[in-house]
Amino acid sequence: MPTRAVPAQPTLRADRPPGRVMAKIGYARVSTRSQNDDSQVDDLTAYGCDKVFTDTASGKHAERPELDKALAYLREGDVLVITRLSRAMRSLKHLLALADELRQRGVGLVVLKQQIDTTTPTGRLVFHVLGAIDEFQRELIIEGTREGLAAARARGRAGGRKPKLNAAKAATVRRMYAATGPDGKRLHTVAEIAGAVGVHRTTVYDYLNRES
Repeated sequence: MPTRAVPAQPTLRADRPPGRVMAKIGYARVSTRSQNDDSQVDDLTAYGCDKVFTDTASGKHAERPELDKALAYLREGDVLVITRLSRAMRSLKHLLALADELRQRGVGLVVLKQQIDTTTPTGRLVFHVLGAIDEFQRELIIEGTREGLAAARARGRAGGRKPKLNAAKAATVRRMYAATGPDGKRLHTVAEIAGAVGVHRTTVYDYLNRES
């Protein structure tokens, strides 16, 4: 009699309960000003989250180690649940990048207060619209920059920052850098030259590299 094939069983994380294949993973972020994440955790728990990661941070550039842990914990078929986009995302660019990462990993994203659910066609459409808005904003910035540079050139000015070394300072840099003593060694260090003309050493280095 032929042997009947046994279907492969899904591989589970050692830190997950036996038999669990899909999980709802919650993430909360509390500001140091309020120190109150109770409502977020309550909402996430009420939604049925199996595990909740919580960060305490201030400032949009603060590190979010618990978010990193939550993302590492997620597996294909899981859902990341947050209460608001602002709880996990630093910017629209970050939001779209994270949503794309989750999509590629087969992980859904649910935002409770803003009623976003990327496991549904409507939720996925929301992110397509957000992506179009982000691209539109970038195009506006690029177009505005180009128009500004064109207007400046029309008025006889070049775009970009003013050079830190004017003609007189540049001549001083060249003269001091070229000066040598009887032994053939340079008389002035780059630090001394930079101090003499009132700029940073990197400015002197950049200028000398361009002239060499």
